[in-house]
Amino acid sequence: MIIVNPSSGKEEAVDYVEQIEEILKAKEYKVNTVQTEKELDATHYCVNACKNEYDLVVSLGGDGTLHETINGMVDQTHRPKLGIVPLGTVNDFARALNISLEPEEAIETLKSTLTKKVDIGSFNDQYFVNIVAVGSIAEATSEVSPEQKTKFGPLAYVMEGVKTLASTTAYPLRIEYDDKVWEGDSFLFLAALTKSTAGFEKLAPEAKVNDGLLHCYVIKDVGVIRMASIITSVLQGTLKDDKDVEYFTAKKLHVASSEKLHTNVDGEEGEPLPVEMEVLPSHIEVLVREEEF
Repeated sequence: MIIVNPSSGKEEAVDYVEQIEEILKAKEYKVNTVQTEKELDATHYCVNACKNEYDLVVSLGGDGTLHETINGMVDQTHRPKLGIVPLGTVNDFARALNISLEPEEAIETLKSTLTKKVDIGSFNDQYFVNIVAVGSIAEATSEVSPEQKTKFGPLAYVMEGVKTLASTTAYPLRIEYDDKVWEGDSFLFLAALTKSTAGFEKLAPEAKVNDGLLHCYVIKDVGVIRMASIITSVLQGTLKDDKDVEYFTAKKLHVASSEKLHTNVDGEEGEPLPVEMEVLPSHIEVLVREEEF
């Protein structure tokens, strides 16, 4: 099944369908191509693909289409292999898997016989593939519009986040992870599955797509000046070494606050706290390029 978001890639997604179909038919697949029209269409299509025991599902679209597709796959008894042709602005999951962001090159990946088993994160009764964030900046970046993403790319998230710096305060958090607890005031909390977030490929450089871990960063109560330094640490890939950042890894998390706080899940607004998170190790199988990464 090819799941196409026709509005992705500057509305050029459908232009790639014939090329993808030819590659898959050459591999002796019987191909069914479907197009999304509204929210959750990709999820419903993927659920049907799982129930009908398809061998492969190809996501042709941006991070939103991929997120929906994976949410339709992860809790099914039969899970097809996943092919990714990224046409979005950021494409964090594709970056983490070293899948080309050039559509023509990504399509060539569908010829590959090599797959990689990768982790997925559960988030209450939903799933995520990149990151969960908690804090005012996380809430602000949920409001980044598709137009901003198209115009500014990953910088759109930074711009929206910086707007909140002057008026943002820390919030009390209690984070229970594995057999430990962190409690205190936090400016921002991040739980990352992959190294790439919002297009920044060094946020969590320790993270591997199949290490079975959430890489967690608690940015403590700091002022605007120190926050600017922390942003530099993000860009340099040294966030975990900052003196105002608590870094740890976990397989399970429970995050709560006495304040009303929403989450940001893979760049979109998520559920309010409290939330439960857990890693599902090597849960889905993705087509990747022939060379190792």
